[in-house]
Amino acid sequence: MLIWFLPLFLAFLLLGLPVFFALLAAPGLLLWLNGQERDITLLYRNVYNGMDSFPLMAIPFFMLAGELMNRGGITARLVEFAQAMMGHFRGGLAHVNVLSSMLFAGLSGSAVADTSAIGSMLIPAMEKQGYSRRFSAAITAASSVIGPIIPPSGIMIIYAYVMGESVAALFLAGIVPGIMVGVGLMLVISWMADRHDFPVATRRYSWPERGQASLKAFFPLMTPVIILGGILGGVFTPTEAAAVAVGYAIFIGLFVMKSLRLADLPDVLARAATTSAVVLLLVGAAMAFKTVVSLSHAPETLAAMILSVSDNPLILLFLINLLLFIVGMFLDAGPAIIILGPILGPIFISMGIDPVHFAIIMSVNLTVGLATPPMGLVLFVASSVSGERVESIARAIIPFLLVEIATIFLVTYIPAISMTIPRLTGFVD
Repeated sequence: MLIWFLPLFLAFLLLGLPVFFALLAAPGLLLWLNGQERDITLLYRNVYNGMDSFPLMAIPFFMLAGELMNRGGITARLVEFAQAMMGHFRGGLAHVNVLSSMLFAGLSGSAVADTSAIGSMLIPAMEKQGYSRRFSAAITAASSVIGPIIPPSGIMIIYAYVMGESVAALFLAGIVPGIMVGVGLMLVISWMADRHDFPVATRRYSWPERGQASLKAFFPLMTPVIILGGILGGVFTPTEAAAVAVGYAIFIGLFVMKSLRLADLPDVLARAATTSAVVLLLVGAAMAFKTVVSLSHAPETLAAMILSVSDNPLILLFLINLLLFIVGMFLDAGPAIIILGPILGPIFISMGIDPVHFAIIMSVNLTVGLATPPMGLVLFVASSVSGERVESIARAIIPFLLVEIATIFLVTYIPAISMTIPRLTGFVD
């Protein structure tokens, strides 16, 4: 009977029940109907146990660092730097939007933070230059998924926590796929710019002016260098790196750039706490949900079903990508990783797929789901920021989604894309 927990969970989602409550209500109801009251106690106790983890402390720290950077005007400096480098191209502000997201990804690791911070600045600016509001919102949403791919990444921290993988290896494996998504989006923009005669954002900056913009952005751009350099050099753990990022953001905001005030800190802390609480509650509920997955023997059943389709890993990877893409349309990346990672990971690892490679396949696919209709979270954030309807943004985002889907399959079938940097640095054999 417990095998019905997943259909019941999906039914609750379709009825509009929040994911956190659906994750607990579906297994709780089935356990009660099955007469397993003791397991209900275990289920809800695991909500706390799922959050009580030192590695997961990195998530609120990275979110706080992103809030500090945004409030301190650092996002504006990144946009100015991107505009100095790419604003003179046709479709310049659209290119600037993508490049800004790639740079911001190294600070926050959050697609939602990216959409909110970059979108609030660039969507109105793009409208003034003649872009439609729905296109501006669509490219903002599409580029924001780079946030959780380029390190630091909250969902990769979650995957490493659930599956026992190296956070540093996953961070390094995400660099090239993240850059590929950004470059692919820029190629689509270039094609559309010629076809629709997009405007040029600015005149071509001189090299001294570009140098000046680079100096303004220097300290923010050092954040990912400090994070990755410290982790790879063995100076601190990923959780400690997140705390260092917070300290660095406060230091440059208050004392170097002097764009952050002490009076701003209470609101910044409150916003970061609220966002972190949502994520950690979802992680806790998903870990409790995972307990029922084990009790129901669903992993063994699903593994048998998958292997009965084919024993060719290439075919199975294609089918799993389709499954993950569909799941990503309805479920946030963090809970999806916690629920599906322990089910799917061992199957493909036993077939010879490297654990880090499969982690990147899953992370990139579910991250793209954040911008996929009908339930993509960043679509709703982009709608809130721009005032455009979600349905309109969903139609405009399709060309960009096609590029991101193509990137998913390239990463899937060419392991060197994600595995080269971890191997060169010794984090993967």
